[in-house]
Amino acid sequence: AGPERPQVVSHVQQALSYTVFDCKWVPRSARLLCLGSAARGTGLVQLYELHGARLELLREIEKPKPIKCGTFGATSLQQRYLATGDFDGNLNIWNLEAPEIPVYSVKGHKEIINSIDGVGGLGIGEGAPEIVTGSRDGTVKVWDPRQNDTPVANMEPVQGESKRDCWTVAFGNAYNQEERIVCAGYDNGDIKLFDLKTMSLRWETNIKNGVCSVEFDRKDINMNKLVATSLEGKFHVFDMRTQHPTKGFASVSEKAQKSTIWQVRHLPQNRDIFMTSGGSGSLHLWKYEYPAQRSKKDSEGSEMGVAGSVSLLQNVTLSTQPISSLDWSPDKKGLCVCGAFDQTVRVLIVTKLNKI
Repeated sequence: AGPERPQVVSHVQQALSYTVFDCKWVPRSARLLCLGSAARGTGLVQLYELHGARLELLREIEKPKPIKCGTFGATSLQQRYLATGDFDGNLNIWNLEAPEIPVYSVKGHKEIINSIDGVGGLGIGEGAPEIVTGSRDGTVKVWDPRQNDTPVANMEPVQGESKRDCWTVAFGNAYNQEERIVCAGYDNGDIKLFDLKTMSLRWETNIKNGVCSVEFDRKDINMNKLVATSLEGKFHVFDMRTQHPTKGFASVSEKAQKSTIWQVRHLPQNRDIFMTSGGSGSLHLWKYEYPAQRSKKDSEGSEMGVAGSVSLLQNVTLSTQPISSLDWSPDKKGLCVCGAFDQTVRVLIVTKLNKI
């Protein structure tokens, strides 16, 4: 409890009149978006601007279906188009300057799109701009907005395999034009790693509890670390540098709290620091420490990874309801936004991040 510990300060709280499912910073701006569902069952996008200690509502856009998730990851910094997944399985891309009609739209899934991620935009990750969607219908699909209607990849259950609700998807390993990985987490604890270069399942494991959120520490480097959070308050950090032929990736797990860990988000300016958000309305800030050696040889001479350790830097309880969404500002270190089921969006400032 030294003076150098970061503090998580609630800077602005904004009450909302609807359920917020996702919030995102608009890149290169002091603006943020809240995405969700109005009481009458329509979808809402609200655009706010941060002015000192208050949020000013700039625009409210209503859409036919509740909006579950959004990403800017497959767009240029000039355009900053928002891609969204809704309760009806639609993937839409919006120009927020002219949001009446989507610039791209596809009925991507038969059921709700739970999770979305983008890569190849914003100068993050090599290769084409692509969007991945994960749905309750059990499929994970990758879309190139320059191609109409058909996904460039479709990962679905094989014949005879029961379909599992996909709760979370994330891109990684996009460090050159050819390489790209999608990680997906499912309601039964399955984690699957799809290699888009070889169009094959590269690795899978099961963490015994529904996987709420997965994220690589960086999208645009050789796979380094992956964090997966679960329904029962545990998270797992996998070292993705060394894949053992039978044991897969080394990992360390941590029981953060008794309730669900809804989200994990890595600090854009330091990939070894990440925040988890919980069902108890709390946020936990963590730091990953690498081991002295990241790999060793097993008795057969195969390389196997060595997991590091995780330390808690700070935790704070902000709400009586789950904090279901979390986003760090890509531009201002320590600036963060989170949305909770108490129908409040909060802008947070995390201090002293340059001291750790």
